[in-house]
Amino acid sequence: MLNLVNDAWIPVRRKDGGRAAIAPWQMADDDLAFLDWPRPDLNIACLELLIGLVFLADPPRDADDWRDRCAPDPDRLCERLAPFARAFELMGDGPRFCQDLEPFERGAKAPKPPDMLFIDSAGEQTIRNNADLMVKRGRYLALEPALAAIALYTLQAHAPSGGAGNRTSMRGGGPMVTLVDPGRGLWSLIWANVPDGTPATPEVLPWMRPTRTSEKGQQVFPQDAHPAEAFFGMPRRLRLVGERGAVTGVVQRPYGANYAGWEHPLTPHYRVKPGADLLPVHPRAGLFGYRNWLGVVARKASEDDTARRAAVVESWHERSPAHAEVIVAGWSMDNMKPRDFIFSRAPLLDLSDELAERVEGLVEAAEQIASALRAALAPLLAEGEAREAAREDFFSRTQGAFEARLAELAAVNSDPDAVARGWLDDLGRAALLLFDSHALPGLAERDIRGQQAIVQARRNLSATLAGHGKTGQGAWRALGLTPPEQKRRRG
Repeated sequence: MLNLVNDAWIPVRRKDGGRAAIAPWQMADDDLAFLDWPRPDLNIACLELLIGLVFLADPPRDADDWRDRCAPDPDRLCERLAPFARAFELMGDGPRFCQDLEPFERGAKAPKPPDMLFIDSAGEQTIRNNADLMVKRGRYLALEPALAAIALYTLQAHAPSGGAGNRTSMRGGGPMVTLVDPGRGLWSLIWANVPDGTPATPEVLPWMRPTRTSEKGQQVFPQDAHPAEAFFGMPRRLRLVGERGAVTGVVQRPYGANYAGWEHPLTPHYRVKPGADLLPVHPRAGLFGYRNWLGVVARKASEDDTARRAAVVESWHERSPAHAEVIVAGWSMDNMKPRDFIFSRAPLLDLSDELAERVEGLVEAAEQIASALRAALAPLLAEGEAREAAREDFFSRTQGAFEARLAELAAVNSDPDAVARGWLDDLGRAALLLFDSHALPGLAERDIRGQQAIVQARRNLSATLAGHGKTGQGAWRALGLTPPEQKRRRG
């Protein structure tokens, strides 16, 4: 039906605006701009797949080899990928891409619609409860082979909780994916994110051998598999069912591979506390702004081991002095429920330890002021989503100011105290403007108690901005500023 190495199945946009379908070896074509799947999650997963293919067949040995081979070479890539074709059949009697080696679809329960391959499709319990308001049922009753292949890969790479025995991905449900983008088209984006390594063989792929199941709590650690399994993991036991050239169903068994201890090269990681295990970062819903940058696009100070950028992001500075952005993407999940798919771009920052500490202070001060604003809005907005939306608005309004202050900090002859005071002014203006935008409309129509509560809330917010109270002092100290002397209450 489809061979994912030999056949042209991946939709792309060319730099001249044209569209085409390519085989994987043709990714090394300098005329290609980006992938062209109909959904952003499929584009991100397909980038991971292409990066994984290069890592599998022809990775750079080290930074020098990476630099020597930056120019696209489709003939070389075609030659190196050719031996893997037998492992990338989508259907058939032999090994199948990202599917169990055992053909358990014969005689199994009735296949589920291929809609189940998409993370934002309704699960069985959601359908039974008629609760598919945000997630949808029955959208894809049959899939063309190419779309089925990339949906299958996306589910294996990003799988959320799926009920008893249906494992999450190696990085948990809906991991954050960070990709270095030098901004010169598809090949430069892919090559920038291929980790150093040595070529592998088709036999390292998990669907080329009996499935490592986990019904008895078995786990797959990095030492149990080839590093390429980071790109080709199989947490879900699946078999596709085809009819008349289309994929019409999926059969699933529980207890696929249960991965533990892996550090995926395209995902940032964090520790709950120093010395704890590394955990993959998962995106939150909404704007990916400056408050999320540390440990993702900018490293934290070297003595802080609680956040670590993705390996490919960290290695960029060793590989190249060129400017690059970071694509930050992933499903924001609420347990099994998808909330939002984020797709953002942020600058890749190479910060010294001193500058990293300063930047962390700017972010911490903003967090403190955002908390004060949220509390001040209590007389105006109900607890929950309304106040959280106002908090998000505050960070959005201060994004440009943060980037300007960061540029000031990085400049020669920078005055950190002046930058800190300027940032405090930026935060104050944004917080008070946002408060007033909620407080002033209809203020005259409120009763006297309501008006007094609003006036007092604004006074408290202003006092926090001036460095008073626990939150105000915390914001000032985060910026390296000495808070004003606190007035003692009269006894």
